[in-house]
Amino acid sequence: MRTFAEFQIMGRVGKTKDVGNTLRVTVAAEYGRKDNNGDFQANAYWNEVTIFNENVIKWVKENTQPGDLVHVRGTLRQTQWENSSGGTEYGMTLAADDFDNMSQDERRRAAKKQEG
Repeated sequence: MRTFAEFQIMGRVGKTKDVGNTLRVTVAAEYGRKDNNGDFQANAYWNEVTIFNENVIKWVKENTQPGDLVHVRGTLRQTQWENSSGGTEYGMTLAADDFDNMSQDERRRAAKKQEG
């Protein structure tokens, strides 16, 4: 039996940055809730995903922009490193395998409405 750790994020693109041979993309996912008055309160959390695949990096650079609604899936990888004091630090890498732009579909539908 195969084992794995997987993540899935539906959110909006923030910033992208090249880091070595990878592309890192921040994605805001909203965890809203109702307050004591019953009003919805937005609460966005930023997640940074790392793309390792050269073809996916190229596609994301050419087909996404800040604010786009995206669906990202991939695997979780725990990392560790030594800090400047000699202690061990731990982190988590969200390694994106699939990156779909839902806003692109919205833009296509809007363009078709304008044509016809």
